[in-house]
Amino acid sequence: MSDSKKNQLKKSLGLSFNIAVLIGGTIGVGILRTPGAIAGLLDNYWLVIASWLFGGLFVLIGANSYAELATMLPKAGGSYNYIKRALGEYAGFLSGWFDYITNVIPPAFYCIVISEYIIILFPDLRNYSTEMAISLLVAFVLLHLSGVKNGSFIQQITSLLKVICFFALLVACFMYTGVKLAPIPKDNSLVQIGLLFGFFKSLQLIIGTYNGWNSVCFFAEENDDPSKNIPKSLFSGVLLVIAIYVLLNVAFFHVLPIETIAKSNLAAADVANVIFGKNGAIIVTVISIFSLISILNAFMMIPPRILYGLSRDGFFIEKGTAVNKGGTPIVALLVSSLFSLFLICIGSFEVLFSFAAFTSIIVWGLAYFSLIKLRISEPDLPRPYRSIWYPFTTIIAIIASLALLIGFVYSDPKSFIIIVAITLISYPLFLVLRRKK
Repeated sequence: MSDSKKNQLKKSLGLSFNIAVLIGGTIGVGILRTPGAIAGLLDNYWLVIASWLFGGLFVLIGANSYAELATMLPKAGGSYNYIKRALGEYAGFLSGWFDYITNVIPPAFYCIVISEYIIILFPDLRNYSTEMAISLLVAFVLLHLSGVKNGSFIQQITSLLKVICFFALLVACFMYTGVKLAPIPKDNSLVQIGLLFGFFKSLQLIIGTYNGWNSVCFFAEENDDPSKNIPKSLFSGVLLVIAIYVLLNVAFFHVLPIETIAKSNLAAADVANVIFGKNGAIIVTVISIFSLISILNAFMMIPPRILYGLSRDGFFIEKGTAVNKGGTPIVALLVSSLFSLFLICIGSFEVLFSFAAFTSIIVWGLAYFSLIKLRISEPDLPRPYRSIWYPFTTIIAIIASLALLIGFVYSDPKSFIIIVAITLISYPLFLVLRRKK
């Protein structure tokens, strides 16, 4: 009994942390980079804005379902708990590991990108990129080993700074009057198959940029009042992220015509260069560093919670449930950080990142399906929050997930093959672990 008490997570997180981790875990450099790629794919102002709104609406409908699931089963690890309860052990195992892989890749990537942005500000450090990335990882591991309270405090401060930076950039864009917006050419290719490809490819980028919106669910077990805090933070956080994303796109198009943005690798830097002159790139670099520190902190906290939950259910080593005095799942944090260290040293992310949006859609779709299954199979489970307009919103979320998945298979077959391969390997592994259990 004392051992199970020792390995329990502390209920030390509140509403402000929830909102901070949702914003911190969602808004990254993606929104500064992707507008150019999406403008290139769609080449139509209204279609670009509609795509961002569609992605936001999809996430908002998802938040409605997740609010019920996370308050009904407030357990560490988020999605896989609901899927396991509704669809059985193997579905839980597979979705849990999919979710873990998706969330354990970003910390390494963010450490490398932060070091690259620091080099932009201080070119003399260019030969120390890997060392800086590793130092950053070690610093954050030490921070989180010191306890959940410190990680929570850093999350709230960095998320607030991030919102202030983005708001300042928005205001600067809308106040700018130096360039008349070029007329947007009429686009009659809406029925072309190429545009359909472009639409799904851009949605894959947009879903990737919204990824992290359900961050609060991973920490449900540590929340001091999950029944109230999770729905409030999911809705307010998601609406704030949608507003920032859509307004930033409108703001960028206010400064530069779509043709210019479509040719840009880092749209925000080009926009800032027009507004602030040669200091523009420095301003965007500083915003990027704040964004990345906030998102890195969130993603240092998320994978250990998934691994802790998987360990507790016998889907990883038993020691994965060890929790230190500060409330940090210590073994899960160290294992995840070693994986990040390995990725920093090999530095290859393209293949790994391309299927992150894929696995997210699969896990979310299974979670929505689990909500319907649990309503039927366990109608008496306590549900502090009940999904608005159920079952219609949940059915819409499932149909949208399926449509996006089919679209992703069409626009990115390589990632789909990798996912099929992982799924095939996972079943024998699951059987071995179940025998041990």
